[in-house]
Amino acid sequence: MKYLVIIEKSGNGFSAYSPDVPGCVAAAETIEETEALMAEALEFHLEDIPETERPIPQTKAVFMNVAA
Repeated sequence: MKYLVIIEKSGNGFSAYSPDVPGCVAAAETIEETEALMAEALEFHLEDIPETERPIPQTKAVFMNVAA
């Protein structure tokens, strides 16, 4: 399953989160590091779900590329 990940510039690097997977976040100095850490965080977060008996998050977010 694919999840939307939002990456934002912060004061000293970048941070990322997924609106569909609460509590799953990552931060690093570069976008590339942030992407890699977020991929690991999502994998770790989703691997833990069967043990906690929580449902696997369903994708609700929609990506729209709008030029302004």
